[in-house]
Amino acid sequence: MKVLVFGKTGQVARALIAAGPDHDVQIIALGRDAADLADPQACADRIAETDADAVINAAAWTAVDAAEKDEHAAFAINATAPGAMARACAAKAVPFIHISTDYVFDGAEGPAWTPDDPTHPLGAYGRTKLAGEELVAAAGGTYVILRTAWVFDAVGRNFVTTMLRLSETRDALSVVADQTGGPTPADAIADACLKIAKALVSGGGKSGVYHFTGMPDVTWADFARAIFAAAGRDVTVRDISTADFPTPAKRPANSKLDCTKLETDFRITRPDWRIALGQMLAERTMS
Repeated sequence: MKVLVFGKTGQVARALIAAGPDHDVQIIALGRDAADLADPQACADRIAETDADAVINAAAWTAVDAAEKDEHAAFAINATAPGAMARACAAKAVPFIHISTDYVFDGAEGPAWTPDDPTHPLGAYGRTKLAGEELVAAAGGTYVILRTAWVFDAVGRNFVTTMLRLSETRDALSVVADQTGGPTPADAIADACLKIAKALVSGGGKSGVYHFTGMPDVTWADFARAIFAAAGRDVTVRDISTADFPTPAKRPANSKLDCTKLETDFRITRPDWRIALGQMLAERTMS
């Protein structure tokens, strides 16, 4: 099977490129030079030209705070471009998988969000990602929108690598303890996307919105403690509130996502992020 991937250097895109051979999938990854999401028509043109069996959009405007200052640009990348991709896929009857986010919810305290819960983004990033979801769903083709959260890998700019970097020069850190979610390994997202792609191509999958995060759910502060424990670093983590660490964009307090629907329809279960974290740190030590 051949899969066209938008994105080349992001965490999930890199994981997709690495995972392709294990799934017997040829990955064609497009960087910004080949398909700039700021130019939606160029993205649609790449799909029109491809002979790929499925398309995965692993590219996005992910600078949450910067989106508050330039929502127009974020909208083009997170909404207009995915909409153009989805319409191009629908025209060729090619399944389209689009990665989205927990930021489409307002983060109100309560149980884990289900794919059918009402959305209510807190800021520009969430609004643009939600608009992208709506355009993908409206395109009329076969699609899966996969919402995820708290993505990490060994080399990207993420919470794990940030904590490890800070711990090299500090023996104590203050970390937010009133936001909860499921840390998600990038390679697990890639694995899920390729399994979904195969199912959709074979006609065995269902279009719709799905959730996928790692387990168990945890606060940022407790995630940091787990990182330092796994890395063998003696760093004290002090719990602080979101109010103690203000940012231009509001962060959802409750980022827990109910992944039952994905397991039911695609038999994909939540990965244990603690195992992935241990493997990641072991690989960093060996390299």
